[in-house]
Amino acid sequence: MKKGRFHYTGKLSLELGGWLQDPVIAYHLSENPAISDKPVVWICHALTANSDPTSWWPGMVGKGKTFDPAKYTIVCANILGSCYGSTGPANINPGNGKPWLKDFPLLTVRDLVRGHSLLKDHLGIETIHLLTGSSVGGFQALEWAVMEPGLVKRLVLIATGPKATPWAIAINETERMAIEADPGFDGIHEAGGQKGLAAARAIGLLSYRGYEAYNLSQQETSENITDHFRASSYQRYQGEKLVKRFNAYSYYAITKTQDTHNVARGRGNMADALSQIQARTLCIGIGNDLLFPCSELKSLSGLIPKAMYTEIVSDYGHDGFLLENEQISRAIERL
Repeated sequence: MKKGRFHYTGKLSLELGGWLQDPVIAYHLSENPAISDKPVVWICHALTANSDPTSWWPGMVGKGKTFDPAKYTIVCANILGSCYGSTGPANINPGNGKPWLKDFPLLTVRDLVRGHSLLKDHLGIETIHLLTGSSVGGFQALEWAVMEPGLVKRLVLIATGPKATPWAIAINETERMAIEADPGFDGIHEAGGQKGLAAARAIGLLSYRGYEAYNLSQQETSENITDHFRASSYQRYQGEKLVKRFNAYSYYAITKTQDTHNVARGRGNMADALSQIQARTLCIGIGNDLLFPCSELKSLSGLIPKAMYTEIVSDYGHDGFLLENEQISRAIERL
């Protein structure tokens, strides 16, 4: 897939007030949709992913895979607030000529979708054959299907929900508390908050994986271990791994954006909001998902007019959306 950068000239008005001036949206696409007759598949990424789905979803995107560039024009945009090319906290605030850092405005999921829509228009896309997203990517896909119901023909929602639940918000807040506890998260240094980010990632992993996954992958081979446990080193390794590729200010900002997610906001109630979706919809729940339990996906499917629900089995909980490619592929074939 080829990487691109879309420079929007003008103000992108934000739902909670203010705007982003001349925002940039980084994206990847398999080919130019304006000159292709292939149906468009748009993939919305999760919290710390980038706009190249072949790098984080290789079991689903690529030659011979469910989302095959030979069959589809594939598009994925890096969300606003991230640090992978789209406008985010590390970029320059035109108001003072310094990086935004802590001053980056609070975005909502609807703002992220407005950014996607600007890119969609720029690329000349009139119809999205299939729109999909998992986790926070699912937040984006769901909102987009409500905001522009005539645009999307098929919608695949994996391990996600129609609003940020108190449980999910509590996890996000705990992660942000870890970042805030790092003195380096001072709003001055762009690379600040790295220790806090590592701790936040370790906290998040507990909700992504859970009991079964840790007991499968981090079990000790000896009954005599009293220190330096595999699970301990794994947590530290994963925290350090994220620090090498992500920014604490972006992590902080995006988790705040996640918390704003509520499809029903300003639309009466949840049933009214979701009834606007016209796309044929597939909701996929993952067994043992602590973050978005299957009950949440079942309820969601019951409120979308042309929706069906299916459930996949995984020992890896929420992270199953990245790993259970065969099961997800078989489910999508039903749509």
